[in-house]
Amino acid sequence: MPVNLTRQHENITGMFVQTKLQFQTVLDQVFPEYCGVFGALYSDVSLLTLQAFPTSEEVLKVGEETIANKIKELCKSRSQTWANSQAEKLIAAATQNPFQEALYPSLILSLNMYIKMLLEYKKHLSKLEDEIDALAKSIEEYKIIQSIPGIGEKIAATIISEIGEIDRFNHPKKLVAFAGIDPSVFESGTFKGTLNRITKRGSSRLRHALYMAVKCAIRDCRKKKTTDEIIPRNKRLREFYDKKREEGKPFKVAVIACANKLLHWIYALLKSKSAFQDLA
Repeated sequence: MPVNLTRQHENITGMFVQTKLQFQTVLDQVFPEYCGVFGALYSDVSLLTLQAFPTSEEVLKVGEETIANKIKELCKSRSQTWANSQAEKLIAAATQNPFQEALYPSLILSLNMYIKMLLEYKKHLSKLEDEIDALAKSIEEYKIIQSIPGIGEKIAATIISEIGEIDRFNHPKKLVAFAGIDPSVFESGTFKGTLNRITKRGSSRLRHALYMAVKCAIRDCRKKKTTDEIIPRNKRLREFYDKKREEGKPFKVAVIACANKLLHWIYALLKSKSAFQDLA
């Protein structure tokens, strides 16, 4: 898995988030009531509708029927009834909007610019995600790592791209050190979780992916089909987490210990080319 793909995805995601914040700042000065019109403010139909009708003045000028037809045109998969309902919400938002007229034309230009940027970022991110998913699914290690409960597609792809060839590491402790989750100080071979700090050397992306995988594994629960029993997604990791908590370890320390354990499992699985359930 080429690391440049996941790094590129991370960089564009960062720019996308920053653009969202800038967009929201301008929207608050032009049409703050618009935020409640669509369930997802940053959906394509929401952004394109706002681009077509960026002010209360324009919304109220064209009327409900024109707006409904435009929304239907932008989102052909939804019904006309839904489009009519969204048009009603937009009319109501325009009526309640504190800024009936845009004070500065530059704000409208900025709003339109940010909408274009957001749509481009979304398109680029979607394309990158498709490339990452397609490439990851062709790699044997991807399926091996995904066999561990709690690790989904995106996290598996990140782990693969950051670790690279597992043969680079001749011991699991070296992989742990690469992730930067080894303790900086050892005392009698025991990690004093309440005092020591992880080194945070190496790959921050791998460290973050492991952290997210652990949180998913120990918190997300599901029901057994045959009973009403709620069980953790990754029972073994949850048992290890509970043990650490019972020992008095704070939440973050217990999670890091789980990430360390998880990385040892990943190392063993990749070395043996076996799935998680086959791990002794």
